[in-house]
Amino acid sequence: MLSNEALVLALPKGRILREVMPLVREAGIEPEPAFDDPNSRLLKFSTNLPELSIIRVRSFDVATFIAFGAAHFGVAGNDVLMEFDYPEIYAPVDLGIGRCRLSVAAPKAMAEGDDPSRWSHIRIATKYPGITKRHFASRGVQAETIKLNGAMELAPNLGLCRRIVDLVSTGQTLKDNGLVEIETIAEVTSRFVVNRAALKTRPVEVGGWVDRFREIADAA
Repeated sequence: MLSNEALVLALPKGRILREVMPLVREAGIEPEPAFDDPNSRLLKFSTNLPELSIIRVRSFDVATFIAFGAAHFGVAGNDVLMEFDYPEIYAPVDLGIGRCRLSVAAPKAMAEGDDPSRWSHIRIATKYPGITKRHFASRGVQAETIKLNGAMELAPNLGLCRRIVDLVSTGQTLKDNGLVEIETIAEVTSRFVVNRAALKTRPVEVGGWVDRFREIADAA
């Protein structure tokens, strides 16, 4: 990461992108037209600021690009930050968007007679094996995790496991698939995050963006 290279802002694809773009534009950042073109296959975009470009990647990859210095700052959910726990990432601003929760869920019929205090070993399907194992280990429960990247709700219904750990917003997807929440592991929002080395070596530029996004978040 060179001290004179253009700054790179990493943004996640999907729902969070739609929620964060009004904040990005309020901060004075306007991406090139291809950014809003659904037919464009570009992944890196110039902006109205010659010293700043944007990359658009999967939500889990935002943290990796920033931790390893490929991007200087970006937006990531605290679920992603908790899963990877990169020491190279500093998360100074809660943007208050992308609100949901990381929860344990199970089939409704099973959950009604289940007693979590009696668990000693469980098998769970999840996109978050790190968080899941740490959460249950803190209670003395050994969690065997099965990594899935989507369609988590199918796992109990098809006998892959009896429980899942997944993000929940309205809970409708769980309900439609016969599942209910058992407990909440963490409340989730999206954060403005920065690479610690970039903040240290370019405090005026990077720190200025931290201050700008903090002002916008506080005003909201």
